[in-house]
Amino acid sequence: MDKTRKNIFLTGAPSSGKTTVIKKVIAKLGFPAKGFYTEEERVNGKRVGFLMNTLDGKRGYLGHQNITSEFYIRRYGVSIGNIETIAAPSITPADGRTIIVIDEIGKMECFSEKFREAAITALDASNVVLGTITYGGDEFIVAIKRRYDMDIHEVTPANRDLLPDLILKKMLDLLKQQQ
Repeated sequence: MDKTRKNIFLTGAPSSGKTTVIKKVIAKLGFPAKGFYTEEERVNGKRVGFLMNTLDGKRGYLGHQNITSEFYIRRYGVSIGNIETIAAPSITPADGRTIIVIDEIGKMECFSEKFREAAITALDASNVVLGTITYGGDEFIVAIKRRYDMDIHEVTPANRDLLPDLILKKMLDLLKQQQ
């Protein structure tokens, strides 16, 4: 196991199951974790926004069709305030045995400079980081993908049911190496 590749990330097409894999891993974790995951909000079967949920119970919109913002992705106004008061603080490194969950390093989150800085701080820390990262992306996102310490897996219909256990094993191996 390559100890230097301690940032385990998922990428894949929209609706490929990245967040579902993250949530399955979180449910099986036997050690401390902090961070956030996102999920769609739907009304009458139609997506209207994206919610951020921290592992310690904070919630807020990442983007929503009814948010007026300086920043938009398609019809969704992006809440920079929520990104900076909910997501960014949730990924601050803790003791080295705490897993940091970042779902996701994507276009909406990266409108916030504070989030970008928090993500780099988390990736640079000794903590194991579990996250998702968008396909494509701007220079910042591409640079993260090229880091020497990234272990990136593409989520597909063929592997999404196998990934949670594979990732848990990798995380356990990394944590054992830290002891």
